Amino acid sequence: MQRRSFVPGTALATVAALAATLTACTGDSGAAGGSADTKGGGAAATSASAEPGKYKTLPEPCGLPSKGILRRLLPPGGTENPQDADKVYAGTADITYDTDRRVGCRWKREAPDGTRHLTLDFERVVSYDPAVSDDDKAQNVYGKKELAAQLPAGGNSTSPTPSSSSGKDDKDGQPGQNTPDDQGTQNDSPDGDQAAGKAAAGGKASPASSAPPASPSGSPSDTPGSDIAPRVLDGLADAAFLNDKLVTADSGVHRDVTIVFRSSNVIVTLSYDQWSADKTTLPDSRDLQEKAQALAQELADRFNE
Repeated sequence: MQRRSFVPGTALATVAALAATLTACTGDSGAAGGSADTKGGGAAATSASAEPGKYKTLPEPCGLPSKGILRRLLPPGGTENPQDADKVYAGTADITYDTDRRVGCRWKREAPDGTRHLTLDFERVVSYDPAVSDDDKAQNVYGKKELAAQLPAGGNSTSPTPSSSSGKDDKDGQPGQNTPDDQGTQNDSPDGDQAAGKAAAGGKASPASSAPPASPSGSPSDTPGSDIAPRVLDGLADAAFLNDKLVTADSGVHRDVTIVFRSSNVIVTLSYDQWSADKTTLPDSRDLQEKAQALAQELADRFNE
């Protein structure tokens, strides 16, 4: 049987070809592995999240106002005993499901010049969008409240135009939360947001959004002057506005003063009203506003401590 001859050069060429093929495969595998690591969460692929808000929790609202401020807003009756006074000033906490996100307190004082009510609502806003900071989300929520208040023309509104979502469904980034609304600051007119938006943009507002609150008698002297009309408040927290409404009911007349301010990612709503059974005796707008602003400033200072 004839034997084949052995050619050394051919064998060496075959070995070299196999080595080159193995080297190429190994290099491709390493490149693919490096690409997978980068996509899997490498530093180059990680985007920075927006800044969180300043506040992680909320204070207990019933104990936040000082006793001196409460005595000014809720003056004691002449025959009231100390035990009843302490009960009034202690307030009643609102029932909430998450005290780190929303808390509130309310007080009621019956006096010879009319019953007075005070309510506080603290809302901590959290953004669930990594591209939107908690402060920006809170400013958007605050802006919707200011637009809903329909401040009159010349109120120096600086609030941004709200997004397309509803203010009631987006109070703290959690649609459908069962929480109290804006304590009477919103107007129920279906065209209210459009009119307020025109006023904030510098356009012509409708009469409903530009007219000051009407009095029961309709007398011009009963409407607040320009210095006490509903307006944006400068120098209070990061943003603030005041609303003032005089309302007539079968049981009497009451004036409602509401102050809303934003401190970082917390929105505070303060509502203060006085009822009078005598419709000819109107609650004094300036007096109520000055007392409400004193409490609002004290609260803003406490948040900044």
